[in-house]
Amino acid sequence: MTKRSDESLEGGGEEAGRNQMNAGASSYYQPKGVWEGRAAHVTAKATDSARREPERALDLPGVERRRHASTERCGTRETLPGSGRQAKTAPIRPEAERVRSREGVRGAHSTEEGGQDKPLEGRGPALVMAARGGKHEGMVARPKNPDTKVRELQRSLWMCAKRSKTRRFHALYDRICRDDVLQEAWRRVRNNGGAAGVDEQTLAAIERSGVEGFLREVQATLRAGRYRPQPVRRCHIPKADGQTRPLGIPTVRDRVVQMATKLVVEPIFEADFLPVSYGFRPKRSATQALEAIREAGNRGYNFVVDADIQAYFDSIDQGERMELVGQRISDRRVRKLIRKWLKAGVMEDGTVRETLAGTPQGGVISPLLSNIYLNAFDRDWEQEYKQLGLLVRYADDFVVMCKRESQAKEARRRIEAILGRLGLRLHAEKTRLVDLRYGKEGFIFLGCTIRKRRSIQRNPRWHFMQRWPSPRAMKRLRERIRELTGVRGNRAREVKAVITSLNPVLRGWGHYFQTGNADREFTEVDGYVRTRILCWQQRKGGQRSRFRFEQWPPDRLHRMGLHRLRGTVAYPTHATPVRPSVSRVRENRMHGLNGGFWKPEPAMATGA
Repeated sequence: MTKRSDESLEGGGEEAGRNQMNAGASSYYQPKGVWEGRAAHVTAKATDSARREPERALDLPGVERRRHASTERCGTRETLPGSGRQAKTAPIRPEAERVRSREGVRGAHSTEEGGQDKPLEGRGPALVMAARGGKHEGMVARPKNPDTKVRELQRSLWMCAKRSKTRRFHALYDRICRDDVLQEAWRRVRNNGGAAGVDEQTLAAIERSGVEGFLREVQATLRAGRYRPQPVRRCHIPKADGQTRPLGIPTVRDRVVQMATKLVVEPIFEADFLPVSYGFRPKRSATQALEAIREAGNRGYNFVVDADIQAYFDSIDQGERMELVGQRISDRRVRKLIRKWLKAGVMEDGTVRETLAGTPQGGVISPLLSNIYLNAFDRDWEQEYKQLGLLVRYADDFVVMCKRESQAKEARRRIEAILGRLGLRLHAEKTRLVDLRYGKEGFIFLGCTIRKRRSIQRNPRWHFMQRWPSPRAMKRLRERIRELTGVRGNRAREVKAVITSLNPVLRGWGHYFQTGNADREFTEVDGYVRTRILCWQQRKGGQRSRFRFEQWPPDRLHRMGLHRLRGTVAYPTHATPVRPSVSRVRENRMHGLNGGFWKPEPAMATGA
């Protein structure tokens, strides 16, 4: 029996407080063969909790009265009217218990039969306890911010799509119009930045006019069915081979709607994507694709099919793409929304041109549509021709690594056949077979030169996969550094201002290439940056400059905050365990990398 203290009740002695028990509040003490009303049991529970926590129950109206009433019913020592004596505790009898139970519900068998003057069960003030946590007392309250709600929505959609490979989702348009989805879409679009579209409305202009009003207008337009995307603004980016890459820039409003659609639709198709795809997917990156190539090369995949799709974004069949989208999405409004973006057109030099095939690069939803289209290629390869080689794809760039040359040749023929069914074809000049054995050849993938080299640190007779920045990546970085350190284009007056503009470029470039073998290239870039800064200082002073190179050693610039690339290279994982540099031959110590003359141990010298 639980020991209780009744000091708060009047007239309660020490012995009585030990032996008393609330019969209605106990789940174990019930009279046999006697029906107990539910309202009396709940009232006794409220009395028991009020006795233990009076500060919580007494805050509510009506609690004090019901507390004393229940105390009288439970046989607690009470004061007789008209006298100063205290009555003894009355024993609990079945007949009296039955009468008290019926009185708790006004003589009826249930709360609803108790009459009009008694509130229904659970609605009385004495039965309501304020919860300070979650839904139940004791739970920790979690804030419901838009990001958490969107993640829960994405998680539920992904789980439903993962359970059933043939399920089609029909109620997605309403999710796109939700407040939390549009707010998360705006946050991501703002973080990505970007220029204005054909309407010349920038992100800063929307923030000045009010983001909430902008999102309410977009939501009302979507719900009313009056949303019409505007044409994308076409601009050209120069490429290393002298050609240009067309880029389409949608308006800010179209980018927000595309991002909201991507947040809802992407988890559904993410459940179908295969592990061989690494481009523009959550929790996947180019570094993982490069690591997959390195590990496969170290396992004996020495023949590589370096493939390149010719004019991929301009050759995509829009009808075939919409059929692939319709395999998972049956919501007509969502499919109509995607079709509008594909048919929006392109504005170039003030003229709007209709897009009959392909999709413009630069849109928020373009990478997702690209992965949906090429997922058919991944699926066909993994189901039919996986035994030929390992496929590693990043967007429209992919390689197939094979163990034998015959497999590589057969893999190229199969790739051409699969792409032909999708309306695509390989670039004849850029697609080639590469032999990685003994470091004979190498290839460039995702801005890195990948080649095998002999590693003295592990085994001099073996060759291991290594990667470093490609010549094109080095050239682009030098051009960017030259722009930031030029005298004509740079209006900075102090060295710290130049360092501030250089550090983001160096950190971003170094973070991408640091998981490789770029020690030599990083040292070269550090020297080039120092030379450019010193030349900028000399030219800034004119012909009579007092600048001296001897006064600016390399450490001085780094102490001022210049980012240093040297020493930041590190692999995520080692290919093989590194050999210890200490010699294993103890007699003469002439073997190993750090061999030397034998030196007698102190114990052996004293013994001689």
